[in-house]
Amino acid sequence: MATYDDIGGAPAVTAAVDMFYAKVTGDPSLAGYFEGVDLARLKGHQRAFIGAALGGADGYSGRDMGAAHASLAITDADFDAVVGHLADTLAALAVPGDTIERIGAALAPLRADIVTRPAVA
Repeated sequence: MATYDDIGGAPAVTAAVDMFYAKVTGDPSLAGYFEGVDLARLKGHQRAFIGAALGGADGYSGRDMGAAHASLAITDADFDAVVGHLADTLAALAVPGDTIERIGAALAPLRADIVTRPAVA
């Protein structure tokens, strides 16, 4: 069974995306990334991406992660904060810990494409 089904399919992904964006847009260190962004459109892309990444039937047809994030100057700390908010969201939705770990493992390789600003020494 795919992780997508384990967490409850499309309704669970929708709930997770909505809660996740409430967390990231409410985080002062991340909120600036979302100023002027069409959140409804972004949430749609995120639902499709997460669904596909977790083994859902619908595929993701958006831009690749590098292209989508290239102009944002995202740091490792920003990436870690976003992943932390996602893990917190999934835990709040009673997703089992081993499933959250699988999702985290699937996201880890994306760091190289998403992080574009080196850490300040």
